[in-house]
Amino acid sequence: SRLKWPLLSKSFIMAMLLKYVAAAGVGAFVETKYGPAVQPTGPSGTSPLFAATPLILIGVGFYSLALGFEVGKGRKKYMDLAKEDGEENVEDRYGLPNLYAQGTSKHAKAFNALQRSHQHIFENLTSVSIFGLAGALEFPICTALSTLGYAIGRVIFSNNYSKSEGDVAQRYSKNKMATWMWQGLLTNMFLGLFSCVKILSSTRLIKRN
Repeated sequence: SRLKWPLLSKSFIMAMLLKYVAAAGVGAFVETKYGPAVQPTGPSGTSPLFAATPLILIGVGFYSLALGFEVGKGRKKYMDLAKEDGEENVEDRYGLPNLYAQGTSKHAKAFNALQRSHQHIFENLTSVSIFGLAGALEFPICTALSTLGYAIGRVIFSNNYSKSEGDVAQRYSKNKMATWMWQGLLTNMFLGLFSCVKILSSTRLIKRN
């Protein structure tokens, strides 16, 4: 079965963006107003809490590495199953340098779902990392929490996808917390934006003698 997505109209997109602008804005305000006063000890005077965000992202990196090994094992597994079922040209269709298996058999779909669960990580890992590192400069607590939400959703999404046996709707339907990936990413995007604006707005030019 195919997952049914809501119509991506301009009003839907605007409502979604406003939702995460509000979430990031409220979080940034609360942290600025009521967050703990921590002595800056990091490079360039950053809070030591800044380290929480890259620590979580490093964890996502280790997860992607481990999942890559599962893809390697899965390629052999589904090649063997395809041969047992009498599929033709298995080595050419499933073997390297093919990224995805060719064809629409159940084994090809199952392997491709596993491969896709790994490749999907790299489509937004760079963005969420840049957003997170920027946000953590000024809002380390909120950014760490939203990055953690992203990481939890990412692991659940990829696990659902990799074990779906080709039923790709399971990437969300099997565990709804998979959507935390997108919630964390969008919240990080606006926290990063607010952080950069705050830093730039506090810039003071030094007069040269």
